[in-house]
Amino acid sequence: MLELPILGFLREQPLHGYELRERIKALSGHVRPVSDGALYPAITRLVNAGKLAQHTEPGTSAAPRRVLSLTEKGRETLLERLRHPKDVEITDQVRFNTLLAFLRHLPDHHEQAAVLRRRLDFLNTPASFFYRDGRPVRAEETDDLFRQGMLRVARATGEAERAWLTEAVNQLEN
Repeated sequence: MLELPILGFLREQPLHGYELRERIKALSGHVRPVSDGALYPAITRLVNAGKLAQHTEPGTSAAPRRVLSLTEKGRETLLERLRHPKDVEITDQVRFNTLLAFLRHLPDHHEQAAVLRRRLDFLNTPASFFYRDGRPVRAEETDDLFRQGMLRVARATGEAERAWLTEAVNQLEN
């Protein structure tokens, strides 16, 4: 889950680890906090794989800082991840938002539109938080006030997202 935001933020500019963590945290940390125990091993894996380069520069008050930048192999990996996102990056809202945050780095508008169409197809598939007899339960079909709220908010959010996705796909394809 961390590879895409690491590559995406470093595509924009070199950063040291703390800055990178803060940007990832701002993007999704309120929902999925980023721990040092997950971030730094992910960075090490990407460095070892040749996708990130690092150099040391003096720190502002104490220890030297390790500055990270994207290599050509890292750029290629980022583009591949953007062209062919995993299913969970399409179906999970937080992961999809992370994908959206960096989709502008994919230079081909038709490839961008293809990613958005995948999300639109997912959102157009009938679904619910609750099911009865194998079919999705709608807000109007439950007398539970709180479940009604969940379902109504999800429906409104889905309608707004589908409208934006349709507009964005049309704009990208024309």
